[in-house]
Amino acid sequence: MAACSGGGGSAADASSPGGAAGPGPTASAAVTPPAPDARLSFAAGFYANVVANVGGARELAALPDGDLLVGTEGRSIAIVPNADGPGVAGPAQTFITLSEGPAASVIYAPNGAVYAASKTTIWRLPYTTGAQSAASATAIAHVRTGAVAPNSDGDVHVTTSLAASSTRLYAGVGSSCNSCTEVDPTRATVLQMNLDGSAATNLTTRTRNPVALAIDPQTGALWIGGAGQDALPKGHPYEYMDSPTLRGAANVDYGWPECEENRVPYNALGLSPAPSCANTVAPAVEFPAYATLIGAAFYPSAQTGAYAFPAAYRGGIFVTSHGSWHSNPSNPPRVYYVPMSGDAPSVAVNWNDPTVQSQTIVGGYGSTASTRYIGRPTGVAVGPSGSLFVADDATGNILRIRHR
Repeated sequence: MAACSGGGGSAADASSPGGAAGPGPTASAAVTPPAPDARLSFAAGFYANVVANVGGARELAALPDGDLLVGTEGRSIAIVPNADGPGVAGPAQTFITLSEGPAASVIYAPNGAVYAASKTTIWRLPYTTGAQSAASATAIAHVRTGAVAPNSDGDVHVTTSLAASSTRLYAGVGSSCNSCTEVDPTRATVLQMNLDGSAATNLTTRTRNPVALAIDPQTGALWIGGAGQDALPKGHPYEYMDSPTLRGAANVDYGWPECEENRVPYNALGLSPAPSCANTVAPAVEFPAYATLIGAAFYPSAQTGAYAFPAAYRGGIFVTSHGSWHSNPSNPPRVYYVPMSGDAPSVAVNWNDPTVQSQTIVGGYGSTASTRYIGRPTGVAVGPSGSLFVADDATGNILRIRHR
């Protein structure tokens, strides 16, 4: 896909690169927000500005009035006022500080509530449109209620990710190791529960670190991203997005650590006899190994607003890749777009090439030569006026991405 260098704004931001007028309000709008690092590259037609800087920024939640909530690696959740408006957003400030971190996940649910998640707790926060802070947080459910796996290799994941449909709340809970058999039934799973946190059950099992969760606004289907394990053959396992709610069952089995990709038995635990992968899921969308998928958001097919993307970028999933910590070679961070046709990816899986289903929308974070990246994308969200927001926990920058 053709790309252009980073930076600039539209008429809604005062000016666009090269002085070309863009969509949206003109007039007095505006002062131009800062340009991103010039080393970043954007797919043709896209440009970005930095609308806020929040230390350790993780997942994002766009609010109906154009404000933006930012989860973090600490205990606080920030709010960026008027993030999806013309010109410069208001300064980021603390929305709430939880009693436990990391407060990495925050969502605005279809029922009008805000939910957040920390290491062991799922919280419901009171919210009315325009509010700049939450006075309290109510614990409605708990995860990681059991022990770390015996003989864990130390790769203990501590974030919890959320998504919500009109009737269900979902929580992705990472594993307590790179490769092990869990003893805590809430780890390495996606849980499903009522919107009040009650009646939690396992929607998936053997899902190593499901950080990226997204709801398709057209169908209500949940899609999850899976981060693969280390120490397998070079270039494997592929990482994935898949919809467990479209699989039509509870305890949808993604096979980790014994089975990956197209039901391939890697047998990382050295089991004898080798495990069968016949009943595990072969995911619908694949990405290269060590992409480390952190955020996902569907771009609504019926998106309106001054900054709505062209039809070619509607209906699909934007996915952020944190990049690998490995070198030789590394897999640099980026922001992907996966076109969709209804409930299926527009391009079918190619088990010999995990790059064919997605397009790079933002790149330039680094090369394959090392892991010295200039940023690492995390959360992603779509604003009510159509902007795409991408967080970065390495720099703290929040990018507001628009299309000319």
